[in-house]
Amino acid sequence: MIRHLQRLLRWLFMHAEAVFNRAFGDRLNPLYYLGAIVFFLFWIVAFTGLYLYVFFDTAVDGAYASVEALTHRQRYVGGIVRSVHRYASDGMVVLMFVHLLRYFAFDRLRGFRWFAWVTGVVLIWFVYVSGVGGYMLPWDRLGQFVTVASFEWLDWLPGFGGSLIRNVIYPENVNDRFFSLLAFMHIGAPLLTLLLMWVHIQRVPKANTQPPRPIALGLAGMLVLMSLWQPVLSQGGPADLATAVDQVSLDWFFLAFYPLIYSLPLGQSWALALGVTLLLAVLPWLRLRRGGRRQELHIEVHPGPRRIVAMPGETLLEAGLRAGLALPYECRNGGCRVCVCSVLQGEVDHGMYQPEALTDEMREGGKALMCCATALNDVAIEVDVQSIDPGGVAPVMRREARIESMRPLSDDVMQVLLSLPGGERMDFGAGQYINILLEGGQARAYSFANAPHDNALIELHVKLFPGGLFSPRVFNSLKPGDTLPMEGPFGRFTLRPGERPILLVATSTGFAPLRSIVLDAFHRGMRRPMRLYWGARQRGDLYMQDECERWQREHDNFRFIPVLSREPPEAWSGRRGHVHTAILEDFPDLRDHEVYVCGSVQLVSSAVPAFLARGLGEDACFTDVFTPAQAARGPAAPDARA
Repeated sequence: MIRHLQRLLRWLFMHAEAVFNRAFGDRLNPLYYLGAIVFFLFWIVAFTGLYLYVFFDTAVDGAYASVEALTHRQRYVGGIVRSVHRYASDGMVVLMFVHLLRYFAFDRLRGFRWFAWVTGVVLIWFVYVSGVGGYMLPWDRLGQFVTVASFEWLDWLPGFGGSLIRNVIYPENVNDRFFSLLAFMHIGAPLLTLLLMWVHIQRVPKANTQPPRPIALGLAGMLVLMSLWQPVLSQGGPADLATAVDQVSLDWFFLAFYPLIYSLPLGQSWALALGVTLLLAVLPWLRLRRGGRRQELHIEVHPGPRRIVAMPGETLLEAGLRAGLALPYECRNGGCRVCVCSVLQGEVDHGMYQPEALTDEMREGGKALMCCATALNDVAIEVDVQSIDPGGVAPVMRREARIESMRPLSDDVMQVLLSLPGGERMDFGAGQYINILLEGGQARAYSFANAPHDNALIELHVKLFPGGLFSPRVFNSLKPGDTLPMEGPFGRFTLRPGERPILLVATSTGFAPLRSIVLDAFHRGMRRPMRLYWGARQRGDLYMQDECERWQREHDNFRFIPVLSREPPEAWSGRRGHVHTAILEDFPDLRDHEVYVCGSVQLVSSAVPAFLARGLGEDACFTDVFTPAQAARGPAAPDARA
């Protein structure tokens, strides 16, 4: 029965995720950020609750009046804040259940995950206690019903013996002290909830507690719009303990259980609540599949190599992050392709993922998504970057870099020069990149635009992506003297040794790592023929065209071919169309060339198959793919640039 339910839920979630991916893109699919959204809603509830508490009168005779004054006298401040507070609480409950259902559907509750699952089940109780207290405080007829029903239910438990309900049967017992106690409980319960939320994520490697900014802003805007469209109001006037509440409109997101308190004997309602809780809590230990207990498996991560251990049921990504490897990932749910790796040895269970993220051809070629794949036996995988191995590859530097200067290269590209503390220099290869570390465990990757020999400063080219987490800060608020936490270097998009002519293909700021490669080649006196094809929409997007033309004048083995797609004919007499098409026009046969492509997914997905069809060897085609806020370098590494 449970397995059939899981299959049904998996089918529903996979189809829902596919719809959301088409609507919002895999970077902004809210189903991939359910836990982070719950955290975000908690903070909305907390801050709006603090505002309400400032104006709330904890005296029994003033509670209702103070809430009404907030709602109506401050209609466009206090009224909206009250409504946002309520709707955010409802949303928190709904998304907690969706989050729980999703983990149940994909059976992500066993092995090491039992801790997060069990604490999540306990969290549901804490959230309900916190929310129920909020319904009591307005002291309207709904608050009266919730208070009386809650006390009646609790009084069934041994030890109370009717002591609780007596507090609300007689009006003289409902005094200011009683109300202050309710207010204290409504503050204390959320604090305990926050503590448990922190405990809940401790075994989740690099748990994301902040949704992407567009999701956060969209959610906040939706809450405000709902508050304006359907404001939350008190029900039935002030509480009157002399009369029973016979009609009230329940908030089904929070109070769906309350009708059962009166429709079932109290003992049965308690049995139902505790029984469901116990069943959920023991699910990680229910054996739904045949077979014995899986043992720990060994994973060898290349380059390095770094050898790590995967616990039973642990994905390759989870095992790597837990071991301290800076592996590439974004959605963690098989939707974005950022964490793709090559399985060199052994077998993996690919798990559930979106077909667009891992095609059949990629699977046949030995690719897997680390966020979904689990090892069936000891395996060896290859990741393009970021394994931290003190005994193998060079250790990753983590420093607070200082902004030395900022200069606009175009309307939407900023040159940023960074220095390391104490005059320290970073050793890197031409074509590599660093991660700028952001809040919430996120990072944004930017390629070195300078040559390795000229490493007194780090040069980055930052393109503006409106709504991004980092690039708007570069253009609007960051200034010389500010510091940025960073780590690196990462990546293997570097020039290979050889004698074959080189074709360099870039769009937008994909020019940055190619600039590093070209400058390094000049410095080393390399004589291999190089052609740089730089594609852009308009002439202004070629933000370093003059430098490229100077290279062409000074080096007889270098040629620069700009290609524009949207510049009016009267303003541009050069090459037009797609940049890779220009290469196909110039080279009917590519079998004796090396090609380095850096740009968008659209560029790489169009260019690489066309180049291979012209005879280019797979071992001679190197790519660095990026999209705003997520991407895959080579086959696997992240390049989040927003």
